[in-house]
Amino acid sequence: MPSLNITFTDDELEAVRAAAAAEGKSLKQFVHDLPLREQQRLQFVRYAVSWGERHRDEFDDAFPDEMPPAGRRQGAEAA
Repeated sequence: MPSLNITFTDDELEAVRAAAAAEGKSLKQFVHDLPLREQQRLQFVRYAVSWGERHRDEFDDAFPDEMPPAGRRQGAEAA
C-alpha cells in the first residue's frame, strides 16, 4: 500500500495532534481523512454556489432592497 512522508514544523505537528485528539482520532487517521474531507467540502461549496445562482432571481424578487444585481460578485468570486 502506498504511503507518504509529510514534514511538519513542531508547532504544525502539535496543532495537527490537537485537532486529531479533538475529533477522537489517531494522528494517522486524521491526516488520512483530511483530503477526503476537503474534497467533500469543495463539492458542497460548488453545489451551494450553483444553487444560489439558480435561485438568484427569487432572492432578488423577495429582497429588492438588498445588494443590487450589478454590484454583486458572482459565484466563486463571492466565496
